[in-house]
Parts: sequence; C-alpha cells; structure tokens
Amino acid sequence: MKDQMEQDQADAEVRARIQASFDRQGLMGHLGARLTHIGPGRVSISLPARPEVTQQNGYFHAGATSAIADTAGGYAAFTLFPEGTSVLTVEYKINLLAPAEGERIEAEGTVLRP
Repeated sequence: MKDQMEQDQADAEVRARIQASFDRQGLMGHLGARLTHIGPGRVSISLPARPEVTQQNGYFHAGATSAIADTAGGYAAFTLFPEGTSVLTVEYKINLLAPAEGERIEAEGTVLRP
C-alpha cells in the first residue's frame, strides 16, 4: 500500500511538472492547445478548430499540426526525465498524410524506447 501511495505521489509530481512547463509555452497558449493526458511516457495535446489555426482552405495549418505533434513527443519523453532537467527539440520530421479537419485535432506522443 505504501509503495502505491509513493508511486501515486511521484506521478502527481510529474504531471504537475509537465503541466507547469506546458503552461509556460507561449505558442501553445497562443494556439489554444491544451494537455488532455499526462502519463509515464505518454502525453496527448488537443487543439480546437478556430480560424486562427487554419490555412486558406479551412484545414488545420500544417504549422499548428506540427507544433502540437512536436510538443506532445517532447513532453512524453519529459515524463521520464529526472526532476531538475528540461527538454528541448533538436530535430524532428513529420509526414502529413491528409489534410486535418474537424472540431479538433489531437497529437499523442508516446515513448517507444527510453
């Protein structure tokens, strides 16, 4: 029982650290993105549709799509980092297979191999 309580406390501290870092990101706030899930090695970010995040044909802009994908991946990794560290993207590649449309889009970052 004590081990589970300690793990729950550690998970809560990680979630708080991730949320606090996310809240400091000006771009995510500007886009209207929000964290919808924070777990060990997994983060989801939701972006509601608004004219400010679309391109000329009404689809989500690739820049907005890429920004939340990059951020979700970084924060998924960050959930596994020790306290007192930080995360910063140095390189990423994205392939967009179809235009993104709808009421919202969601990016899910998942750590495959820590």
